[in-house]
Amino acid sequence: MSAAGNSVAVGATPAGSGWRAFFNQSRGVRVCSCLLLAIAVLVVFGPLLSPYAIDQVDWQHIAEGPSWSSGHWFGTDNNGRDLYVRTLRGGQISLLVGICATAISLLIGVSYGAIAGYAGGRIDQVMMRMVDVLYAMPFMFFVILLMVLFGRNLLLMFIAIGAINWLDMARIVRGQTLSLKHREFVDAARALGVPAADIIRRHIVPNMMNVVVVYASLAVPQMILVESFLSFLGLGVQEPMTSWGQLVSLGAREMESAPWMLLFPASFLAVTLYCLNVLGDALRRYNDALAGSLRGAA
Repeated sequence: MSAAGNSVAVGATPAGSGWRAFFNQSRGVRVCSCLLLAIAVLVVFGPLLSPYAIDQVDWQHIAEGPSWSSGHWFGTDNNGRDLYVRTLRGGQISLLVGICATAISLLIGVSYGAIAGYAGGRIDQVMMRMVDVLYAMPFMFFVILLMVLFGRNLLLMFIAIGAINWLDMARIVRGQTLSLKHREFVDAARALGVPAADIIRRHIVPNMMNVVVVYASLAVPQMILVESFLSFLGLGVQEPMTSWGQLVSLGAREMESAPWMLLFPASFLAVTLYCLNVLGDALRRYNDALAGSLRGAA
Protein backbone atom coordinates (compact mmCIF):
# COMPACT_ATOMS: atom_id res chain seq x y z
CA MET A 1 0.00 0.00 0.00
CA SER A 2 1.36 3.45 -0.88
CA ALA A 3 2.25 6.15 1.66
CA ALA A 4 -0.73 8.20 0.51
CA GLY A 5 -3.00 5.24 0.97
CA ASN A 6 -1.64 4.75 4.46
CA SER A 7 -2.35 8.37 5.32
CA VAL A 8 -5.90 8.11 4.11
CA ALA A 9 -6.41 4.88 5.98
CA VAL A 10 -5.04 6.37 9.17
CA GLY A 11 -7.15 9.48 8.82
CA ALA A 12 -10.31 7.46 8.15
CA THR A 13 -9.75 5.20 11.11
CA PRO A 14 -12.21 5.69 13.95
CA ALA A 15 -10.81 6.52 17.38
CA GLY A 16 -11.44 3.00 18.62
CA SER A 17 -9.31 1.42 15.90
CA GLY A 18 -6.57 4.07 15.85
CA TRP A 19 -4.15 1.86 17.74
CA ARG A 20 -4.70 -0.96 15.24
CA ALA A 21 -3.70 1.41 12.46
CA PHE A 22 -0.61 2.40 14.43
CA PHE A 23 0.52 -1.19 15.05
CA ASN A 24 -0.21 -2.16 11.44
CA GLN A 25 2.27 0.39 10.04
CA SER A 26 4.99 -2.22 9.59
CA ARG A 27 6.19 -5.59 10.80
CA GLY A 28 8.98 -3.86 12.71
CA VAL A 29 6.47 -1.97 14.85
CA ARG A 30 4.64 -5.18 15.72
CA VAL A 31 7.85 -7.07 16.48
CA CYS A 32 9.20 -4.27 18.68
CA SER A 33 5.86 -4.00 20.48
CA CYS A 34 5.88 -7.72 21.25
CA LEU A 35 9.52 -7.62 22.35
CA LEU A 36 8.93 -4.65 24.63
CA LEU A 37 5.86 -6.26 26.14
CA ALA A 38 7.77 -9.51 26.71
CA ILE A 39 10.64 -7.64 28.38
CA ALA A 40 8.24 -5.72 30.61
CA VAL A 41 6.45 -8.91 31.69
CA LEU A 42 9.75 -10.73 32.25
CA VAL A 43 11.20 -7.84 34.25
CA VAL A 44 8.14 -7.65 36.51
CA PHE A 45 7.37 -11.35 37.01
CA GLY A 46 10.61 -13.08 35.99
CA PRO A 47 12.38 -12.76 39.38
CA LEU A 48 9.57 -14.78 40.97
CA LEU A 49 10.64 -17.82 38.93
CA SER A 50 14.10 -17.94 40.50
CA PRO A 51 14.82 -19.34 43.99
CA TYR A 52 17.57 -16.76 44.50
CA ALA A 53 17.26 -13.26 45.95
CA ILE A 54 19.01 -10.24 44.48
CA ASP A 55 21.63 -10.16 47.25
CA GLN A 56 21.89 -13.90 47.92
CA VAL A 57 25.43 -15.28 47.64
CA ASP A 58 25.97 -18.81 46.34
CA TRP A 59 29.43 -19.71 47.60
CA GLN A 60 29.50 -22.85 45.47
CA HIS A 61 29.08 -20.98 42.17
CA ILE A 62 31.13 -17.79 42.09
CA ALA A 63 31.73 -16.17 38.68
CA GLU A 64 30.21 -19.25 37.02
CA GLY A 65 28.70 -19.24 33.57
CA PRO A 66 25.04 -19.93 32.73
CA SER A 67 23.89 -23.32 33.98
CA TRP A 68 20.47 -24.97 34.17
CA SER A 69 21.61 -27.52 36.73
CA SER A 70 22.64 -24.91 39.30
CA GLY A 71 19.61 -22.71 38.64
CA HIS A 72 21.79 -19.75 37.61
CA TRP A 73 20.35 -19.33 34.14
CA PHE A 74 22.40 -16.21 33.36
CA GLY A 75 25.37 -17.28 35.47
CA THR A 76 26.69 -15.53 38.59
CA ASP A 77 28.86 -12.48 39.23
CA ASN A 78 32.14 -12.24 41.12
CA ASN A 79 30.27 -12.28 44.43
CA GLY A 80 28.26 -15.40 43.59
CA ARG A 81 24.99 -13.52 43.11
CA ASP A 82 22.48 -14.75 40.53
CA LEU A 83 22.77 -12.65 37.38
CA TYR A 84 19.29 -13.59 36.13
CA VAL A 85 17.58 -12.03 39.14
CA ARG A 86 19.93 -9.05 39.19
CA THR A 87 19.39 -8.36 35.48
CA LEU A 88 15.60 -8.38 35.83
CA ARG A 89 15.63 -6.37 39.06
CA GLY A 90 17.97 -3.94 37.36
CA GLY A 91 15.48 -3.69 34.51
CA GLN A 92 12.78 -2.69 37.00
CA ILE A 93 14.94 0.19 38.21
CA SER A 94 15.97 1.31 34.71
CA LEU A 95 12.41 1.26 33.36
CA LEU A 96 11.08 2.97 36.49
CA VAL A 97 13.67 5.72 36.16
CA GLY A 98 12.83 6.16 32.48
CA ILE A 99 9.08 6.44 33.08
CA CYS A 100 9.20 8.57 36.25
CA ALA A 101 11.89 10.92 34.95
CA THR A 102 9.92 11.38 31.72
CA ALA A 103 6.78 12.17 33.74
CA ILE A 104 8.68 14.81 35.72
CA SER A 105 10.14 16.24 32.53
CA LEU A 106 6.69 16.46 30.93
CA LEU A 107 5.13 18.04 34.01
CA ILE A 108 7.72 20.80 34.12
CA GLY A 109 8.03 21.31 30.36
CA VAL A 110 4.31 21.31 29.55
CA SER A 111 3.47 23.68 32.41
CA TYR A 112 6.31 26.07 31.63
CA GLY A 113 5.80 26.10 27.86
CA ALA A 114 2.01 26.49 28.06
CA ILE A 115 2.25 29.42 30.49
CA ALA A 116 4.92 31.14 28.40
CA GLY A 117 3.06 30.68 25.13
CA TYR A 118 -0.33 31.74 26.48
CA ALA A 119 0.98 34.77 28.39
CA GLY A 120 2.96 36.06 25.42
CA GLY A 121 4.64 39.44 25.31
CA ARG A 122 7.33 40.30 27.83
CA ILE A 123 6.51 37.34 30.09
CA ASP A 124 7.07 34.97 27.19
CA GLN A 125 10.34 36.65 26.27
CA VAL A 126 11.69 36.53 29.83
CA MET A 127 10.67 32.88 30.33
CA MET A 128 12.17 31.74 27.05
CA ARG A 129 15.40 33.68 27.64
CA MET A 130 15.68 31.73 30.89
CA VAL A 131 15.35 28.55 28.84
CA ASP A 132 18.14 29.76 26.54
CA VAL A 133 20.37 30.39 29.56
CA LEU A 134 19.62 26.94 30.98
CA TYR A 135 20.44 25.38 27.61
CA ALA A 136 23.99 26.66 28.01
CA MET A 137 24.45 24.92 31.37
CA PRO A 138 26.19 21.53 31.53
CA PHE A 139 23.22 19.62 32.95
CA MET A 140 24.98 16.26 33.06
CA PHE A 141 27.64 17.84 35.27
CA PHE A 142 24.83 19.30 37.39
CA VAL A 143 23.22 15.87 37.84
CA ILE A 144 26.56 14.30 38.74
CA LEU A 145 27.15 17.07 41.28
CA LEU A 146 23.75 16.41 42.86
CA MET A 147 24.49 12.70 43.10
CA VAL A 148 27.82 13.41 44.79
CA LEU A 149 26.47 16.00 47.24
CA PHE A 150 23.22 14.32 48.28
CA GLY A 151 24.04 10.67 47.81
CA ARG A 152 22.68 8.10 45.38
CA ASN A 153 19.03 8.47 46.32
CA LEU A 154 16.53 6.92 43.91
CA LEU A 155 13.98 9.72 44.28
CA LEU A 156 16.67 12.34 43.72
CA MET A 157 17.72 10.47 40.59
CA PHE A 158 14.15 10.66 39.24
CA ILE A 159 14.03 14.41 39.84
CA ALA A 160 17.55 15.15 38.63
CA ILE A 161 17.27 13.20 35.38
CA GLY A 162 13.77 14.54 34.70
CA ALA A 163 14.96 18.09 35.30
CA ILE A 164 17.60 17.95 32.56
CA ASN A 165 15.22 17.20 29.70
CA TRP A 166 12.25 19.53 30.15
CA LEU A 167 13.72 22.37 28.07
CA ASP A 168 12.94 20.75 24.71
CA MET A 169 9.40 20.01 25.83
CA ALA A 170 8.94 23.62 26.95
CA ARG A 171 9.90 24.88 23.49
CA ILE A 172 7.61 22.40 21.73
CA VAL A 173 4.63 23.18 23.97
CA ARG A 174 5.17 26.93 23.67
CA GLY A 175 5.03 26.68 19.87
CA GLN A 176 1.85 24.61 20.02
CA THR A 177 0.30 27.03 22.50
CA LEU A 178 1.02 30.01 20.25
CA SER A 179 -0.91 28.28 17.44
CA LEU A 180 -3.81 27.32 19.72
CA LYS A 181 -4.41 30.42 21.83
CA HIS A 182 -6.12 32.33 18.99
CA ARG A 183 -8.41 29.47 17.97
CA GLU A 184 -12.16 30.04 18.16
CA PHE A 185 -12.81 27.84 21.18
CA VAL A 186 -10.09 29.62 23.18
CA ASP A 187 -11.45 33.06 22.17
CA ALA A 188 -14.93 31.92 23.21
CA ALA A 189 -13.69 30.75 26.61
CA ARG A 190 -11.82 34.01 27.11
CA ALA A 191 -14.92 36.02 26.16
CA LEU A 192 -16.94 34.10 28.75
CA GLY A 193 -14.49 35.16 31.44
CA VAL A 194 -12.83 31.78 32.00
CA PRO A 195 -9.59 32.29 33.99
CA ALA A 196 -6.33 31.86 32.10
CA ALA A 197 -5.29 28.89 34.25
CA ASP A 198 -8.53 27.05 33.39
CA ILE A 199 -8.15 27.84 29.69
CA ILE A 200 -4.65 26.36 29.71
CA ARG A 201 -5.76 23.31 31.67
CA ARG A 202 -9.03 22.60 29.84
CA HIS A 203 -8.40 23.81 26.29
CA ILE A 204 -4.71 24.33 25.52
CA VAL A 205 -3.04 21.27 27.07
CA PRO A 206 -5.65 18.66 25.99
CA ASN A 207 -5.36 19.80 22.37
CA MET A 208 -1.63 19.20 22.25
CA MET A 209 -1.58 15.82 23.96
CA ASN A 210 -0.79 14.02 20.72
CA VAL A 211 2.49 15.94 20.45
CA VAL A 212 3.20 15.37 24.14
CA VAL A 213 2.65 11.62 23.82
CA VAL A 214 5.02 11.42 20.84
CA TYR A 215 7.67 13.34 22.75
CA ALA A 216 7.23 11.14 25.82
CA SER A 217 7.71 7.97 23.76
CA LEU A 218 11.02 9.35 22.49
CA ALA A 219 12.09 10.70 25.90
CA VAL A 220 11.80 7.41 27.82
CA PRO A 221 14.78 5.71 26.10
CA GLN A 222 16.80 8.90 26.50
CA MET A 223 16.11 8.90 30.27
CA ILE A 224 17.07 5.23 30.53
CA LEU A 225 20.30 5.98 28.69
CA VAL A 226 21.12 8.87 31.06
CA GLU A 227 20.50 6.64 34.09
CA SER A 228 22.65 3.91 32.54
CA PHE A 229 25.45 6.41 31.98
CA LEU A 230 25.29 7.58 35.59
CA SER A 231 25.27 3.98 36.82
CA PHE A 232 28.18 3.18 34.52
CA LEU A 233 30.10 5.96 36.30
CA GLY A 234 29.18 4.46 39.67
CA LEU A 235 26.66 7.21 40.53
CA GLY A 236 23.51 5.12 40.13
CA VAL A 237 21.51 3.12 42.63
CA GLN A 238 23.15 1.71 45.74
CA GLU A 239 23.81 -1.93 46.48
CA PRO A 240 22.18 -4.38 46.83
CA MET A 241 19.85 -2.81 44.23
CA THR A 242 21.18 -2.47 40.72
CA SER A 243 20.30 -1.27 37.24
CA TRP A 244 21.22 -2.23 33.70
CA GLY A 245 23.82 0.52 33.52
CA GLN A 246 25.48 -0.64 36.71
CA LEU A 247 25.50 -4.26 35.55
CA VAL A 248 26.99 -3.24 32.20
CA SER A 249 29.69 -1.31 34.06
CA LEU A 250 30.54 -4.33 36.20
CA GLY A 251 30.38 -6.68 33.21
CA ALA A 252 32.69 -4.49 31.13
CA ARG A 253 35.43 -4.97 33.72
CA GLU A 254 35.12 -8.75 33.51
CA MET A 255 34.24 -9.15 29.83
CA GLU A 256 37.36 -11.21 29.04
CA SER A 257 37.07 -13.69 31.89
CA ALA A 258 33.28 -13.67 32.36
CA PRO A 259 31.58 -12.40 29.15
CA TRP A 260 28.11 -13.45 30.36
CA MET A 261 28.24 -10.70 32.99
CA LEU A 262 28.20 -8.15 30.16
CA LEU A 263 26.20 -10.03 27.54
CA PHE A 264 22.87 -10.41 29.34
CA PRO A 265 22.35 -6.93 30.86
CA ALA A 266 23.78 -5.24 27.75
CA SER A 267 21.42 -7.24 25.51
CA PHE A 268 18.38 -6.31 27.58
CA LEU A 269 19.41 -2.65 27.60
CA ALA A 270 20.14 -2.52 23.86
CA VAL A 271 16.92 -4.30 22.81
CA THR A 272 14.78 -2.14 25.11
CA LEU A 273 16.30 1.11 23.84
CA TYR A 274 15.99 -0.02 20.22
CA CYS A 275 12.33 -1.02 20.60
CA LEU A 276 11.42 2.20 22.40
CA ASN A 277 13.08 4.29 19.68
CA VAL A 278 11.36 2.34 16.90
CA LEU A 279 7.96 2.73 18.55
CA GLY A 280 8.57 6.40 19.26
CA ASP A 281 9.51 7.07 15.65
CA ALA A 282 6.50 5.07 14.42
CA LEU A 283 4.22 7.05 16.73
CA ARG A 284 5.65 10.28 15.33
CA ARG A 285 5.00 9.13 11.74
CA TYR A 286 1.48 8.04 12.68
CA ASN A 287 0.77 11.41 14.28
CA ASP A 288 2.12 13.28 11.23
CA ALA A 289 0.00 11.15 8.88
CA LEU A 290 -3.09 11.66 11.02
CA ALA A 291 -2.56 15.43 11.17
CA GLY A 292 -2.01 15.57 7.40
CA SER A 293 -5.17 13.59 6.67
CA LEU A 294 -7.21 15.81 8.98
CA ARG A 295 -5.88 18.94 7.26
CA GLY A 296 -6.74 17.41 3.90
CA ALA A 297 -10.27 16.59 5.09
CA ALA A 298 -10.71 20.16 6.34
